[in-house]
Amino acid sequence: MRHFGHVPAAVRADLFHREPAEFTAAAPAATLATALGATLYSPATRPRLAEDIRKQAARGVVSMVLCLEDSISDDEVEAGEANLVRQFADLAGADLARAAEGEGSGLPLLFVRVREPRQITDLTDRLGETVRLLSGFVLPKFTGPRGRPFLDALRAAERTHGHRLFAMPVLESPDLLHRETRTETLAGIAALTAEHRERILALRLGVTDFCSAYGLRRSPHMTAYDIRIVADVIGDVVNVLGRADGTGFTVTGPVWEYFRSGERMFKPQLRRSPFLEGRAEELRTTLIEHDLDGLLREIELDRANGLLGKTCIHPSHVVPVHALSVVTHEEFSDAEDILRPDRDGGGVLRSAYTNKMNEVKPHRAWAERTLRRAEVFGVAREDIGFVELLTAGLAG
Repeated sequence: MRHFGHVPAAVRADLFHREPAEFTAAAPAATLATALGATLYSPATRPRLAEDIRKQAARGVVSMVLCLEDSISDDEVEAGEANLVRQFADLAGADLARAAEGEGSGLPLLFVRVREPRQITDLTDRLGETVRLLSGFVLPKFTGPRGRPFLDALRAAERTHGHRLFAMPVLESPDLLHRETRTETLAGIAALTAEHRERILALRLGVTDFCSAYGLRRSPHMTAYDIRIVADVIGDVVNVLGRADGTGFTVTGPVWEYFRSGERMFKPQLRRSPFLEGRAEELRTTLIEHDLDGLLREIELDRANGLLGKTCIHPSHVVPVHALSVVTHEEFSDAEDILRPDRDGGGVLRSAYTNKMNEVKPHRAWAERTLRRAEVFGVAREDIGFVELLTAGLAG
């Protein structure tokens, strides 16, 4: 698979200074964690789930979560599990047909969000040989005490089936949100995830549950960072679990709860300057009408606050997330300058764009993270911006 792989090769050549690299589900964990991008959630009960997965992959989706938890009712769980087994058999049949024709699987990274630890071993047993299409499990309401049985079950499933399975814990427990229990809860999560480091692909933030604990809901004109209670938790999670010293993990951005609204309370947040040519003004208007300008702002704030990738509940969110994940030519230039072998001793240099200071030692971790992102999302040409990437991604 490859980000922007659904875009024609000739168009990619015009967009990218360095194109996104291809990768497979067998790639190193660090590569997959960076490459998750917009992780699209879908209820596991959808009757044409296999077809939906293939369709979304053809539109540029690289990771999906098939949900047996909050997205379905309690009385649908058994039917959802049975549906997953049937749909994976369908996917496996199509996968074998593509392999016979010398093609790749054409499938995204697939994860199942479960409710209880026993579902991990039960589902992998029921999936049988088709478990090879599964990349792992999403673990809800994760804390130290609650998370251990999930990770033990994951380890058991790996040993039984001889197939690598990752965990993506969701940090959404009230114990993490409440001030009096947050420090202890974070310490417990840090200790448990460190113990199972090789199995933890990324940590996901359950901001909807955070808001629920206080009866809050974001409007489409406000980001998660405008809700102070939520912003405080995100900051503490990154502080403890997202460090760049080798102890941290990839932490993904919260879901964007898109819904149409009536009269807008605030002025549109999108700057007009990138939208002044050709279809750009039309695209800008469309984004504002669909309240996606708030999403774009939140994606930028995610990255500024140390988050990478995003939980998505609507296909229309995928391309904006990926377009804003592409490394700009300026970022790439700065990162390469900072990481040049002759800079090992440190020092300060003026950027090649002559608009900022690059301080080698303090900016090294940022530069390393930027080049990892450049590998999987690519580097835009010097004259290419978000609008061109978004337009190409939407056109496919």
